[in-house]
Amino acid sequence: MACRSLICFRFVSKICTYNGMSTNLLAVNSGNYSRVLSTTTSYIYKRTFASKIQWPEIKSSMGGMYEKPPVEEDKNQKNREEYWKKMKILSIAFGGMVALCGGAAAYTLGRPLVDENGKVVEDEFSHLPIIQQFFRRMVSQIEYYNKMIKEPSRDKLLPDPLTYPYIQPPYTLVLEMTDLLVHPEWTYQTGWRFKKRPGVDKFLEQVGPPTFEIVVYTAEQGMTVFPILDSLDPNGYIMYRLVRDATDFIDGHHVKNLDCLNRDLKKVIVVDWNSNSVKLHRNNTFLIPRWKGNDDDTTLVDLAAFLRTIAANNVEDVRDVLVYYRQFDNPVDAFRENQRKLLEQMEEKEKYEQQKRQNPSLASRWPNHFLKR
Repeated sequence: MACRSLICFRFVSKICTYNGMSTNLLAVNSGNYSRVLSTTTSYIYKRTFASKIQWPEIKSSMGGMYEKPPVEEDKNQKNREEYWKKMKILSIAFGGMVALCGGAAAYTLGRPLVDENGKVVEDEFSHLPIIQQFFRRMVSQIEYYNKMIKEPSRDKLLPDPLTYPYIQPPYTLVLEMTDLLVHPEWTYQTGWRFKKRPGVDKFLEQVGPPTFEIVVYTAEQGMTVFPILDSLDPNGYIMYRLVRDATDFIDGHHVKNLDCLNRDLKKVIVVDWNSNSVKLHRNNTFLIPRWKGNDDDTTLVDLAAFLRTIAANNVEDVRDVLVYYRQFDNPVDAFRENQRKLLEQMEEKEKYEQQKRQNPSLASRWPNHFLKR
């Protein structure tokens, strides 16, 4: 036992005690010791037992001090080696899995099509060498899926306008759904719910056919949109629904492409709050503030009045009106203020006409700038 306990040290004869057993020791000459020992009342521990015992300070009658060897460094080194060994195994396994999945994907994308009888269908790559066939087909399939993600799923998002004897509304109104008609809310008790905006039922009734052709155009998935609109619009004022597959994916945003709408853009009005989703056709956009779910909101009332004003005046190109309101941070408030001023002018003019009929001499009392209105 004594020899095993001192296997890593060089020593000369002196009496020491280890766990009640005597052994010869005078001085220890090792890099793990800082001072020379000269007493027989000290405890010596081998490094291999360091993980099981606590190292006491070993004092000698000469004031010598024996310090604990750095056994923790050996343990940490062993743990690091085991860790890196495991990491190498995991890396090899992960790399093999990626290579296997990549090979399977390349084969799936590059293999030729077969008919119901299992015969290979000839295509434009069939005359090439087998490796080039697989590579060219794989590239073609990747380009196809990339185009499917980034571009609308079809060239015409809406059918052709209705013809006589059916009634085609003269204007097309494109609406965002999320945070314009409804607002998503989530709680632990209920999960996701969609809150109707105040006045949305009246709004759809006022701007629906035959004045406007209402289209909901959103970047949400169809499985989310369709049930919500079925509940929101039981009367069917919304004529068409366009979802994510009808958008362009540009710079990380789903963008509404009105060029694929199959409608005259002079008659198309887009109401949205997100400028990124309409950046291809800003002149057709009426940007309003985002609704955050507050119950005192009256935006849809003023928005309906704005749209009915355009329809009542038979505006030939709605972009002229929409470009004017782009200069305002809140075009709805600007329209409301313009309406207030217009009503004041109309009241003053009506009052003037009434007084003029009663007493023509009163006309001279009105300012010249008012008479010129």
